[in-house]
Amino acid sequence: MEWRTKVELFEQIRREYEFGVGTISGVANKLNIHRRMVREAIGSALPVPRKKVERPRWKLAAAVSFVDQILETDKKAPRKQRHTAHRIWERIQREMPQVQLCERTVRGYVHERKLALGLTVQETFVPQSYDWGVEAQVDWYDAYADLAGERTKLQGFSMRSMASGAAFHCAFLHATQQAFLEGHELAFAYFTGVFRRLRYDNLGSAVKKILRGQRREETARFIAFRSHWRYESEFCTPGEGHEKGGVEGEVGYFRRNHWVPVPQALDIADLNRQLIASCREDERRTIAGREQSVGAGLVVEREHLLPLAAEGMDLAQTSFPTVNSLGCAKVLTNAYSAPLKAGTEVHAKVYASWVELWHDGHCVARHERCYRRQQQVLDLEHYLDVLYRKPGALAGSRPLEQQRRAGLWPASFDQIWQSLVERHGKQSGTRQMIEMLMLTRQHGHDRLRQAIEKALATGCSDPAAVRHLLHAGELKHTVCEVIDVGLLERYERPLPVMNEYDRLLMAGGAQ
Repeated sequence: MEWRTKVELFEQIRREYEFGVGTISGVANKLNIHRRMVREAIGSALPVPRKKVERPRWKLAAAVSFVDQILETDKKAPRKQRHTAHRIWERIQREMPQVQLCERTVRGYVHERKLALGLTVQETFVPQSYDWGVEAQVDWYDAYADLAGERTKLQGFSMRSMASGAAFHCAFLHATQQAFLEGHELAFAYFTGVFRRLRYDNLGSAVKKILRGQRREETARFIAFRSHWRYESEFCTPGEGHEKGGVEGEVGYFRRNHWVPVPQALDIADLNRQLIASCREDERRTIAGREQSVGAGLVVEREHLLPLAAEGMDLAQTSFPTVNSLGCAKVLTNAYSAPLKAGTEVHAKVYASWVELWHDGHCVARHERCYRRQQQVLDLEHYLDVLYRKPGALAGSRPLEQQRRAGLWPASFDQIWQSLVERHGKQSGTRQMIEMLMLTRQHGHDRLRQAIEKALATGCSDPAAVRHLLHAGELKHTVCEVIDVGLLERYERPLPVMNEYDRLLMAGGAQ
């Protein structure tokens, strides 16, 4: 019986005894309870707490020595490679099938033994207070999302203000140094300012080597980035994640509330737009123990942040590869296509999600970054000039194959290509198809697809018709305005009637 329910019953017993039946047996019979409980209620309005009876663990006894041996061995194992209670329960099921135990029983015993052996330490933490705009904490975490219908593992970046409790989240395919620094700049833009101090784990993007105490040998790029944005950095003691418990708790809250169910997005850019909307939604909540909402606190805190730098730092990793005979420039371990002649040197810029190839101050190619090794990332558009001279190479080309896999070659393209080949022959028809593909440089892929589909719907497969449809919206047709003739209407005369002349003609024909 719950405490509240029992207190209410005691009140009813005491009233019946004092103002009702008046006897112990009478109250017991009326309320259908034992006389012992009536006497207890008469003696005190508060029930006596029940004694907790320690029940013997008969089933667990057979596995106690097995569990103790595992925990003793764990004392010498690395901290992150020790047995969990669930793992011990699984081993009992597999290695001791004659012992039938529920997982809850094993969990309780393992918790007690870990406390006794010092494998689990129950620490007391001191609550901290933070001034506006002084400190924020940064962390990475794993999460999954369905991008274009495919389940993808992502790396979530989080920065949380310790004063207001506001947080920024975004996702990257990989936790590279470029992604790490790009996440900072996106967070600074979200908060519209820079915190004076940021606290981190000892992650490789910032720390090259951990020295004695709080000293760290930091990477040169991280030092330059910190100097550019004018903030200080602090790093937690290795293995002591609670030193940045604010962002650790924020990650757990955000994952439970905004990564569940698994988000659906077209691509990672679409997903990040959803995450930003979730961050703004969280500004309406009020954290326990605080009087104002997160958003209200953020409004106050923005006045205390350092101003943003005049311009962001160039986060790209650069190199200067040369375009090879396959029309590709090798960047890191992969080859990316470029619409330039073989032997041309390009300036490659590698970002967290993109690879850009520059030449003569212009970006000539932009590819989604590939994190696999020894891959070719090809864009069909970069090979159209070559294919126009060698149209027979289009059908079996790797750029076309990648275009199909990426969903950028719809069935309408194959349909109009086949129609051109049937009418003009393989060489000439393919060359006309390549001419149509070149129109994407001026009009874009989507407009070309719509024009081709519209031409096919009208039963036409001529390239001139496709060009006309692409420019149809730009054509201007002059419309004649209606003129009010006014007083000139009085000079209007009826049209002449030719009936007499027609009869004359008919008569002459009869003669």
